Amino acid sequence: MRYTTWFRQHLAAMRALLVLTAITGIAYPLAVFAVAQVPGLHDRAEGSLVHRDGKLVGSSLIGQAFTDGNGTALPQYFQTRPSNSAPADGSRPDGYDPTNTGFGNKGPEDVVDTLAAEPSQSKAGLLTTVCARSKQIGEREGVSGARPFCTPGGVGAVLAIFGPRDGHGEVTAPTKVVSVNEACPAVPFQAAYRGVRVDCAQPGTDYSAGLVVPIRGDAPADTPVPSDAVTASGSGLDPHISPRYAQLQSARVAAARGIPVEQVAAVVAAHTDGRDLGFLGEPRVDVLGVNLDLDRRFPTRR
Repeated sequence: MRYTTWFRQHLAAMRALLVLTAITGIAYPLAVFAVAQVPGLHDRAEGSLVHRDGKLVGSSLIGQAFTDGNGTALPQYFQTRPSNSAPADGSRPDGYDPTNTGFGNKGPEDVVDTLAAEPSQSKAGLLTTVCARSKQIGEREGVSGARPFCTPGGVGAVLAIFGPRDGHGEVTAPTKVVSVNEACPAVPFQAAYRGVRVDCAQPGTDYSAGLVVPIRGDAPADTPVPSDAVTASGSGLDPHISPRYAQLQSARVAAARGIPVEQVAAVVAAHTDGRDLGFLGEPRVDVLGVNLDLDRRFPTRR
């Protein structure tokens, strides 16, 4: 019996479909499942879940916020780094939603906020987000949260300068200057720029025609609040913080638990890992491990 070319091609395609389905749809998933049952890998395959007193308290791979119902940091706990992974319904404003992992998609040039006429439509740029977080953490930890290019009020110190420009795009004689991230009736962080009064920004007004100039200010480059305290990780689910951020929080945690800071530092050291293979990555502190260990050894009164 002779088969037509059309029939032979479709028969070959059907055979390939069945073979690939068996390999990728049955054999491969079963192989992965079998490997996941190997001792030492099973817990990781299940999500590296952490239990305490028979209760699920978290995962060693996914960060979580240690806050109250209003999103306020609990003083007796170390706080994780910020997270951009918050659900759209707002049920977890602190982020760390493993079903909505993602990054902020903002770069270093994102320095101008969107000040809409309707406040709920306003959107902070990356610079203001960092400035606001640094100010909040500084107040919480009792240090200066001042950073370069940030105003004392915790927004990006950015001016829009209007006036004639030279061939390089620089404004030669400013005629109008606006602090674009400080909505009226706020008092601008800087009174004047090159002899021209600095105005606050009118919400809903487009200042894109002006020359955007970030103002560095006099804050030191090496600020007490480290970068991982004010920026989220790429996934938004990082469960670790830097030893420097942990050291910054130790005094607050010790005071809240009524113990010497040296005891807190010892717990932090026990949960600090070095660089992988001695040279990959940076030293890191397991926040969940530290907080659980503190609760076990130095419980707070409720």
